[in-house]
Amino acid sequence: MMIGDVFTQFIPPLPALGAFTLAAIVLSITPGPDMTLFLGKAVSGGRAAGLAAFGGAIAGLLVHSLFAAVGLSALLAASPQAFFVLKIAGALYLLWLAFQALRKGSGLTLDSTQTKRESLTAIFASGLGINLLNPKIVLFFVTFLPQFVVATDPHAAGKLMFLGLFFIVLAIPVCVPMILAADRIAVRLKRSPWMIRAVDWTFAGVMGAFAVRLLAARAS
Repeated sequence: MMIGDVFTQFIPPLPALGAFTLAAIVLSITPGPDMTLFLGKAVSGGRAAGLAAFGGAIAGLLVHSLFAAVGLSALLAASPQAFFVLKIAGALYLLWLAFQALRKGSGLTLDSTQTKRESLTAIFASGLGINLLNPKIVLFFVTFLPQFVVATDPHAAGKLMFLGLFFIVLAIPVCVPMILAADRIAVRLKRSPWMIRAVDWTFAGVMGAFAVRLLAARAS
């Protein structure tokens, strides 16, 4: 198989890939239950604990991305019209996430209080569980990934799989430095709580812009 064939089957066009990369980076820096866990573990139990929790969270995302890609591929093969409806629902869901980010905020709290000592295996399992058992993450992957794939693309299945894995690849260099600097981040956030709201507004702006662009493109 030629290199060009690999790009065609697995990698979306550069404009779509660039848009996905921007969205994935914003999502990676937006606080959620998994970030609260791995940064909190890093503050209270050290960097190894934070990395173990992050490893578990990444494993959960890997499972979700694989299942989402397989499920979406099956839906596309069965009914391109249903896939189109899912993309519309996904755009509306992105608008809802933007609204919630502005309304409620992320609520990130980092507690440095040391509780009972946990093994790294137990911490990894906590990270795995917090993402694997979160229905919001399932809904997000199922509605987010299709926005960057065209229903008529014969290689949509490969592109969905690539995007799910690429999301994880992008999250690692974003989140690992945050874990290594968790103590300093905790101090900075206590002094400047507006920083979290700035992240919330950035998240809402990017997700809202994506949703509006998608809905406008389908209305035209």
